[in-house]
Amino acid sequence: MNLNANDHRRQARRRLPRFAFDYVDGGAEDERCLRRNCDDLAALHLLPQVLRDTRNADTSITVFGQRWTMPSGIAPIGFAGLVRPHGDLLLARAAAAEGVPFVLSTASNDRLEAVRAAGLERNPQAQQWLQLYVMSDRAIAEQLVRRARSAGFGALVLTVDVAVSGMRERDVRNGFKLPFRFTPSTLFDLATHPAWSLSMASQGRLPSFVNLSETEGGGNSAQLQAAMLARSMDRTLVWEQLDWLRRLWDGPLILKGLLHPADAERAARSGVDGIVVSNHGGRQLDAAPSTISVLPRIVDAVAGRMPVFVDSGFRRGSDVVKALACGATAAFVGRAAVWGMASGAEAGCRGVLATLRDEIARTMILIGADATGDISAGHLPARSLPQGDSLV
Repeated sequence: MNLNANDHRRQARRRLPRFAFDYVDGGAEDERCLRRNCDDLAALHLLPQVLRDTRNADTSITVFGQRWTMPSGIAPIGFAGLVRPHGDLLLARAAAAEGVPFVLSTASNDRLEAVRAAGLERNPQAQQWLQLYVMSDRAIAEQLVRRARSAGFGALVLTVDVAVSGMRERDVRNGFKLPFRFTPSTLFDLATHPAWSLSMASQGRLPSFVNLSETEGGGNSAQLQAAMLARSMDRTLVWEQLDWLRRLWDGPLILKGLLHPADAERAARSGVDGIVVSNHGGRQLDAAPSTISVLPRIVDAVAGRMPVFVDSGFRRGSDVVKALACGATAAFVGRAAVWGMASGAEAGCRGVLATLRDEIARTMILIGADATGDISAGHLPARSLPQGDSLV
């Protein structure tokens, strides 16, 4: 019985071969940042207020003029097709059916046009955003943005915390790289996970990063695929060049991967439409602070000029409510959605999202909040933030 995201994680671990599970589950170096994300959220308490009318317990929010059924969505997930064939389509359908946004990764394995169509099949109002990596050849980013605009994606999410890929030691130890080479240990791993192996065999090959070219089947050189997996990005991209993206994209532009209040303040001055406080789920800088510990300072720096989203470490609805109490607009989930997709395809991911919404509603009722707008810093005990909230 799957009662929470960790139940789905246990099923995912049984179904996936080790190299696939570790790719999803792992973090950088000693994985201290990964653990800090969860530990600091657990250490943050909520202070209930009683005798409040909570008969409605409305979990919905409105962002950029669109209604979400809850203050959460699915964060960008690279290589989702490694978990299940057409994993991006499964995630998009689940998010659309549950009425929350899905952020498609540049490192996706289904064409973005197909992902958009899959979401619209479940919900004519499906909200989909495109996460953008800018590789050294900026023409790749430009064609992605053009196609996303044409397909009707609602926002562009520029990830800014991957100037170089984090050292993900689990992947290195497992020999997980492109082009993928099978070893005796890998073959044994596949043999002991027949369901996953058969599903991948039905495709004839491991998934590839199909959106790197404007035309289907193009841009799939081994070097380009390996560069995407290694996150070989354009390290010359700086604040002054955001105008380059603005010329390509006229919708909401969001920066993902901010942890420093000064960067958040500069983003607000630069006319960005939103930010995502993120440490890439602990997959980049292992010495980085947890996102919940820096969130209040970043909210203060932004001073209401734009939405502040957050991700990294969110597993429970109470975690999302804690983020809202710290001033966030919404909190995105990544691994939890993938665990659900691994354990039960679209239905499994929908189950994770539905459980998350139920947990948010239950937490709201228990703290005396009848709407998401009622959640505030007043629901945080004095000095309850974990150590690390004093970042500059």
